[in-house]
Amino acid sequence: MNWVTRPGVHIDRAACAWLIRRHIDPDATFSFGAGPGTAFDMPGAELGHHGGDCTFETMLRHYGLTDPVLWRIAEAVHEADLGDDRFAAPEAPGLDAVVRGLSLLHPDRQVIDLTGPLFDGLYEYHRQRLLLGREPA
Repeated sequence: MNWVTRPGVHIDRAACAWLIRRHIDPDATFSFGAGPGTAFDMPGAELGHHGGDCTFETMLRHYGLTDPVLWRIAEAVHEADLGDDRFAAPEAPGLDAVVRGLSLLHPDRQVIDLTGPLFDGLYEYHRQRLLLGREPA
């Protein structure tokens, strides 16, 4: 399936692209701007900011994803994107800085590819903490 979002990928769109590829549609392709496909993080999109949630949170709810590790990542994405102090997510400013920096250096499609391993690592870090009850080495 093709997924369409705004150009200028930052934290919420990068995290959503990772979520889509890892947990919703492993064969996903992405377009930036107008075009056919499922819109996300765009004005008026069903998969966008709603009720104080960032798009990542909206997607978790929409697709019924209950993995507690994904919800912990959602807290960091929410804080990096919205900065409303709703969650204690100390990694949020660093994530935001890294993704913004990558977006200054690379085209949108490449930012999505480059941030995939970043979110894989964040997932594993929180998986070990939350599900295995240990601090990663």
